[in-house]
Amino acid sequence: MAAKSARPGRTLITFFVGLGIAYGLVAIAGLSWTPELGLDLQGGTRITLIAKGNPSATNLEQARSIIDQRVNGSGVSEAEVVTQGGNIIVVEIPGKTRRDLVETVERQAQLRFRLVACSDRTTCTAGAETPVDTPVDPANPGEGVTIPPTASPTDTPTDTPTAETSPSGSANRAGVSYEDETPSPTESASPTESATATPSEGASEGATPTAAPDGGKSVDDPLTWYKSPNQKAVDAFNAFTCPADGSPANVVDDPKKPLVSCEYDPETGTSTKYLMSAALIEGTDLDDASAQIPQNQVQYVVTLDFNGEGTKTFTKISQALFGSEDQFAIVLDGQVLSAPTMDAVITDGRAQISGNFTQQSASSLATSLKYGALPIAFQDPSTETIGPSLAGDQLHTGLVAGALGLGLVLIYCLLYYRGLGIVVVSSLLAAAGMTYVLVLLLSETAGFTLTLPGIAGLIIAVGITADSFIIFFERIRDEMREGRTMRVAVEMGWKRARVTRLAAQVVSLLSASVLYIFATGAVKGFGFALGLSTLVDLAILFWFTKPMVTWLGRFTFFNSGHRLSGLSKETLGMDAPTTGRTAPAGGKA
Repeated sequence: MAAKSARPGRTLITFFVGLGIAYGLVAIAGLSWTPELGLDLQGGTRITLIAKGNPSATNLEQARSIIDQRVNGSGVSEAEVVTQGGNIIVVEIPGKTRRDLVETVERQAQLRFRLVACSDRTTCTAGAETPVDTPVDPANPGEGVTIPPTASPTDTPTDTPTAETSPSGSANRAGVSYEDETPSPTESASPTESATATPSEGASEGATPTAAPDGGKSVDDPLTWYKSPNQKAVDAFNAFTCPADGSPANVVDDPKKPLVSCEYDPETGTSTKYLMSAALIEGTDLDDASAQIPQNQVQYVVTLDFNGEGTKTFTKISQALFGSEDQFAIVLDGQVLSAPTMDAVITDGRAQISGNFTQQSASSLATSLKYGALPIAFQDPSTETIGPSLAGDQLHTGLVAGALGLGLVLIYCLLYYRGLGIVVVSSLLAAAGMTYVLVLLLSETAGFTLTLPGIAGLIIAVGITADSFIIFFERIRDEMREGRTMRVAVEMGWKRARVTRLAAQVVSLLSASVLYIFATGAVKGFGFALGLSTLVDLAILFWFTKPMVTWLGRFTFFNSGHRLSGLSKETLGMDAPTTGRTAPAGGKA
């Protein structure tokens, strides 16, 4: 007696509805109906990064690894990141040149949280900040404030020396650290001595700092300092101007020192200037970062998850700032991204960076923060467009070879299985439709690009899928040779074929996983395509091929053993003529 089976018609309808929804998502989202191609088929962007100074081989390899994770974190875009010589990293990314990709590659990704002592919306004085009605014009920092006069060479410095403004000073920079060394009584201050540049050890190379608000000394308690900044820091803040065009400054961002920097608003075209404490939290305290749209909002934000130490510090910050108008600044590579107030005491270590983010810019920033800061600094990168590494006729030849292979499989199945060949043709078409829409969706969501090795992996899947049909059909034929009807044979054959196919597919998935995890570049892409096609084959076998054979078994054409059904006695080898002997006269045969 046949085991009770699911309704094949309902399963088939559900399958087609799911496939239709997938294609609907492509249409609604306005995605391209053409798969993204890899470097070998369409070319892309080459970014050349030249390190500053003489980095060690370890640091260069670490930087290469971080950049590779940034541009190819999922491993399916098949971007290539290689080192050349002792100070060059070359990045090749498939597709058109995009500014966000260049920024993702070159970004130093030094993230720090600082407390805001004052901004240009307040009159910044040592020990207090007094609100004013209108913000100070960034183009004219002297308006509304008093900058102390320049000390003469004969002046004797006091306990709270003042900052001077010089042509090379802070007035032309968007973020600088100021050094404040109090000279001995026998020394005399000069305009140049009070604004001495001292790059920090961990700062980006090539930056040109001009002064340091607290004398280069570590600030012991930023939670106290921001409420009462020293006079030197206040003077440096008052004498400082943000770039009028909103461009980032050449900044040395020392986490142990206060910082003067700016936040640029592209919508209004204005900048806000901040004096900030030493860093309380750094990017190394991050566990994860992601881009998303919060519930009931429409703008992208970057969410941050801190580790245990970062969570403790952020809890202290939120407790200190909650209930006040005090701000904390989120500073990336010396530039202020956001300076919000604290609306609640946050103890779970989760924060958000909000701003005028698009999906691309939010994802780019989250990726940079997630995979860490680069251990070395680079010169301005050079970007160029490169052509495909393979000629166009190679893609054409590969597709023709795949079409010929598919055609031979179909012809063989139609000749050998006859009516059951309909199942083969329809299943392969369903598999092709599912694979194509998955490639389109993965191109958008995971950066999947189709390369020649990837196409080879998909072509191999044709043979894997055909193998599934052969095992299933032969099991059915074996059951019918034992005298069972087609409907019973389908269910009995499915039980045996299912176990065999699952075992074979697990082996294929393991092989694909090994290639994806341990290989790189094109081999990694081949492994991904092979794994994808194997999963598609399983889905087609369970949700299309089996229900369709069960459904066809209800038709007389198949269950009666018509000679064109592929299940006739002649086809099954059960119609061979019997041989007999003629009995002799008067005897028994």
